[in-house]
Amino acid sequence: MAFEGLTHKLQETFKKLRGKGKLSEKDVKDAMREVKLALLEADVNYKVVKDFINVVTERAIGQEVMESLTPAQQVIKIVHEEMIKLMGSTESKINISPKPPTVIMLVGLQGAGKTTMAAKLALHLRKNNKHPLLVAADIYRPAAIKQLQILGGQIDIPVFTLGDKVNPVDIAKASLEYAKKNAKDIVIIDTAGRLHIDEELMLELEGIKKEVNPDEILLVVDAMTGQDAVNVAQSFNDKLDITGVILTKLDGDTRGGAALSVKAVTGKPIKYAGVGEKLSDLEIFYPDRMASRILGMGDILSLIEKAQQAIDEKKALEMQQKLERQEFTLEDFLDQMQQMKKLGPLKDLIKMIPGLDTSKLDDIDFEENEKEMAKIEAIIKSMTKEERRNPSIINSSRKKRIAKGSGTTIQDVNKLLNNFEQARKMMKQFSDMQKHVKKENLNFSLLLFKNKIKKLNNF
Repeated sequence: MAFEGLTHKLQETFKKLRGKGKLSEKDVKDAMREVKLALLEADVNYKVVKDFINVVTERAIGQEVMESLTPAQQVIKIVHEEMIKLMGSTESKINISPKPPTVIMLVGLQGAGKTTMAAKLALHLRKNNKHPLLVAADIYRPAAIKQLQILGGQIDIPVFTLGDKVNPVDIAKASLEYAKKNAKDIVIIDTAGRLHIDEELMLELEGIKKEVNPDEILLVVDAMTGQDAVNVAQSFNDKLDITGVILTKLDGDTRGGAALSVKAVTGKPIKYAGVGEKLSDLEIFYPDRMASRILGMGDILSLIEKAQQAIDEKKALEMQQKLERQEFTLEDFLDQMQQMKKLGPLKDLIKMIPGLDTSKLDDIDFEENEKEMAKIEAIIKSMTKEERRNPSIINSSRKKRIAKGSGTTIQDVNKLLNNFEQARKMMKQFSDMQKHVKKENLNFSLLLFKNKIKKLNNF
């Protein structure tokens, strides 16, 4: 995930501050020097870093901080607040036109991921009760039109195309008429890119802008290109006056400098972030949540939202009732595993939990854990429905068949069955404990109620 190096260095710096108790001006300046180096190493724009450090230092050596009971915490709070400001303070929503359709034009260099992002954005907006239309206006890149059609087919969203022989400006113009006739309230235009910014590219994009008057011109930039992404953003903004930025590959091994620089350099907000390869892997960009992630403070709100999207509430309630009745089966366990997988990699989820020292996560072999989970899934899937519901019938010949079918060993099958049986016993104990606590709470509540009645009578 992005920012790992930056997060680790910032946490180390703040740990030193916390160990000092009272802070001197020199302590603050030494810490800010380390923060400055960490930001520069993360490929944050030099001018942005300089301005950021000056503002934080000025606030941090103020009387209110230096004389507080927890000066280190106050400094961290200031860094957090200024980082949120740096990235735009609040989330920036799509400008929806009062008169449909809303026209969104995606621009950017070739290879930034515009075509995939067009589909991701369409899927995201459809989840918000919109009716999008994808427009194939990249007539130069081989198979660009076909790629958009395939992506549109995967998410059941129509793609408007006039082939690769028609001028992109005419394609964009015709798509608006098609959208109006077919009750599409969002038009997402996938435009052509180049390997570098040139006059021909900009003239074509300016022509489309002039013809369709888009409500949004969103620049798609690859976060892994670091400082170059900011330079690209500035160039596109100068020519087209973009309305916002979408960062792709923010889940990759990137230093994250673009996320911290682009708003300050262009004055235009980051509206979305691509955080994975799946078409559903698109997040609204929340500056406060991103700042918390960067500083290692977790992001519980995003974690909750992920869970709400991935976990079926009805199934969750049924599962709870099964646990209470000790009817939880291997089939239920498999279903739970599959729902958990929808949330994303375990390592990324754990980092969203506030209060965890993320530096300790380096000692955990997440890849090995993921392999173990895959093995468990294969074993359960190799069982019959009856075996999943009633594991006690699994004898040695059945174990041999299950191990062969899942590409594992009989020892692996035994391990899963033993662990599952232990888990069921623990669940029973927990359920019994809950019943006992509920009974005790009821008795305590009755006692309080009786005392209240007695006091009222005495009054």
